[in-house]
Amino acid sequence: MERDNFTATIQSFQRRPLFGPSRVAIVDGDRLEIDYGNMVVVREGIAVFIAPGGTPVSFDYEGVSQIIGDLAGRNEA
Repeated sequence: MERDNFTATIQSFQRRPLFGPSRVAIVDGDRLEIDYGNMVVVREGIAVFIAPGGTPVSFDYEGVSQIIGDLAGRNEA
């Protein structure tokens, strides 16, 4: 994913009035489900997500294959 697109996409999800769950697909096949936009910090192409239990998870624009927004009501495998 391009660095500017990565940052802009995450920031746009954070600014939505009703943040629904979003999924970040990593190129190695892992997926992160982000349920609160304020649990992600993004800067200069790197993001840190505070996962349940307070565990920090970092990912960057080079490692992300897709960001899927608003998973509410969707049944994805």
